[in-house]
Amino acid sequence: MDVERIEALLKVLNENEVAEFNYEDESISVTVSFGRAQVVQMAAAPVVAAAAAAVPVAAAPAGEDLENDPSLSTLPSPMVGTFYRAPSPDSENFVKLGDEVKKGQVLCIIEAMKLMNEIESEADGVVAAILVDNAQPVQFGQPLFKIKTS
Repeated sequence: MDVERIEALLKVLNENEVAEFNYEDESISVTVSFGRAQVVQMAAAPVVAAAAAAVPVAAAPAGEDLENDPSLSTLPSPMVGTFYRAPSPDSENFVKLGDEVKKGQVLCIIEAMKLMNEIESEADGVVAAILVDNAQPVQFGQPLFKIKTS
């Protein structure tokens, strides 16, 4: 898509008071939401996004095997949305690498359709990896965290 086509699309969506619009093909994924401010998110094609998600954002210390350790559980995203590590931009992150967490403790927020959904730990353990950057779009089932359980 070129810039002129994007501008024309935004104009039509805005004039028709569309709240949210999603478009995806083999080369691009575009999500447009209108609310307090106009927000346009553009991400690479799903294949590229999946490859980027496989690389841990915050990995465990050297020597720990995040792929083959049976004591590690993966917490997947329960929905499509935007991943946030903190309740607000000026707040501390819910958790950081190496933090001990309890089952039911909030690990992050996923914003979906203007709703903030708290994502909780499914087990007691230690945060071994954070697999998504703050404010990045996530897909259903995409791994978010690796939790080392005892």
